[in-house]
Amino acid sequence: MVDSYPVVRVLVVDDFEPFRHFVRTTLQTRPGLQVVGEASDGLEAIQKAEELRPRLILLDIGLPALNGNDAAHRISTLLPDAVILFVSQNNDANVVAGALSDGAKGYVLKPDANRELLPAVDAVLRGEHFASTGVSQRRAIGPLR
Repeated sequence: MVDSYPVVRVLVVDDFEPFRHFVRTTLQTRPGLQVVGEASDGLEAIQKAEELRPRLILLDIGLPALNGNDAAHRISTLLPDAVILFVSQNNDANVVAGALSDGAKGYVLKPDANRELLPAVDAVLRGEHFASTGVSQRRAIGPLR
């Protein structure tokens, strides 16, 4: 955990409630992380980010109303110091590369979230980039660890 942020405020954005629950309960196992809100679509993510001002935003790519990439871009404009970590089912190398080039610090594949979510959170909060093992070896993005 990053010492300069004793409590890291987190917003979890995913349209599938059981997955939001998994993320929330996983993050609650780590002292210093506080889930302050959840959103189920891209427009709600922007509204909640502006209202709650989280330090870390875990964001899915495939969201209703506004996709995760567009939501991340708008959120980055509103909260330039917020750290965005994508957590998505989409493992297309071009999608991952686009997400990371748009300012996200990391990308975790949902099937890998059980073992990689907390290491990814730690890495991005330290200012490092992180990509799930399943995507980091693909040529379009190269190794990020």
